[in-house]
Amino acid sequence: QVQLVESGGGSVQAEGSLRLSCAASGTTRGWSCMGWYRQDSGKTRKFVAHITNDGRTVYADSVKGRFTISQDNAKNTLFLQMDNLKPEDTSMYLCATGDLRGSGCFWGNWGQGTQVTVSS
Repeated sequence: QVQLVESGGGSVQAEGSLRLSCAASGTTRGWSCMGWYRQDSGKTRKFVAHITNDGRTVYADSVKGRFTISQDNAKNTLFLQMDNLKPEDTSMYLCATGDLRGSGCFWGNWGQGTQVTVSS
């Protein structure tokens, strides 16, 4: 069983930056991709970005050019650098691990999330 713990959320003003982290523990590395989603209360999760074990990245159109996903494989840690934040980026951000199948990731483990609030 994989445990995922996110950190780094907070409150910032528009055009500010935050760096989220997600630490994975509990088992040997058995996933082939890691990703970030965001979710508002009562709504479905929305894809933000994912990264494969060999470093290939995919981003949602809404964050391209502003967010950067990266990982430290040795430390089983995932990051999301968020720059030029907008009020519409306000959400709970969750990380996940999964299996790469074709061009997509199938998610098996989720963290509890870290809240990001962007004020105008």
